[in-house]
Amino acid sequence: MRYYIIAGEASGDMHAANMMKQLKLRDSEAYFRVWGGDRMSEEAQELAKHIRETSFMGVFGVVRHLRTIKRNFKYCEQDILAFKPDVLILIDNSGFNLRIAKFVRGTALKTKIFYYILPQAWAWKKKRVHTIQGWTDKRYAILPFERAFYQSYGYDVDYVGHPILDSIAIKKKELVDREAFYQEFELANKPIIALLPGSRKREIKTKLPLMLSAVKHFPEHQFIIAGSNTIDKSLYKEFNKQGIPVIFDRTYDILNQSEAALVTSGTATLETALFRVPQVVCYKPGWATYHLMRRILSLKYICMVNLILDRKVVEELIESRLNEKNITLELNKVLDKNHRLKLLEDYNELETKLGGVGASDRVAELMIEHIKN
Repeated sequence: MRYYIIAGEASGDMHAANMMKQLKLRDSEAYFRVWGGDRMSEEAQELAKHIRETSFMGVFGVVRHLRTIKRNFKYCEQDILAFKPDVLILIDNSGFNLRIAKFVRGTALKTKIFYYILPQAWAWKKKRVHTIQGWTDKRYAILPFERAFYQSYGYDVDYVGHPILDSIAIKKKELVDREAFYQEFELANKPIIALLPGSRKREIKTKLPLMLSAVKHFPEHQFIIAGSNTIDKSLYKEFNKQGIPVIFDRTYDILNQSEAALVTSGTATLETALFRVPQVVCYKPGWATYHLMRRILSLKYICMVNLILDRKVVEELIESRLNEKNITLELNKVLDKNHRLKLLEDYNELETKLGGVGASDRVAELMIEHIKN
């Protein structure tokens, strides 16, 4: 089978790569052409575009790069026509992927269209469920409440569980122990508070200085910044005047040794929870974006942990509430022993709801089954 797979950012790249490994086990003749990152590139025969050329953050980031996005659409459409895939697999990235699904539906290609990691229609533009249903052959949900949401519109999706559990299970086998970690990075013999400011320039510019404002209030702890190799190291230096250690692309090792964390909203909140680290969620999209989001989103929470458990488990500091006073207050709370024990119970419930390890295996099995039938 010839597979064309499109992912739009780092997490999609990781989950798509794990899915591709499972597809290979079931299809010995699998041939992949992909839009993705380094992980997908390792599994694919051909890379059409790297995510560094296609990933743009936020409403205004998209507006600024409209010409590039339009060129990418055109290139992708022509590339699919030339490749003639048997299967098109769309990973998240709804703004781009839904347009591509529509395009392929309108061609003479007999390509099966699968959507894995569905657009968050439950958060906004709920009527997109009709579009998603109409332009795809099969849909695979990773969040436990998505199936009921689609069923409320008379549609069915397959719930496969969250693939982050697979990624963590794989990575945990490679993690170093406490002594080796502290020794490798010449750390002080103090408990760690992790700072996860995100993997985009704007996130680091807006959130890292605020996160670092808490450092002086916790002299018995050491802070570590989880850095991303996609960001120029000079950007961290620009905002990190205290000289807090920045450790690049070792986020899971950092979380594995941390007592608490300040985390940018997104998949990182799930990762932090699954490593059993008490956390405070930090979100600062900017005044204009924030007020636009408030108008169009129908959500009680922004943190995925809270959304899945349908209650406030993790504190969310959003926009003006993200300040030195509140960060310090909430960090002190999560460092409290009793608070920590309650939070760990909630994290156990979260992991159960996420379906356990094996999402990559389950989605590959269902895809192959549909193709054969």
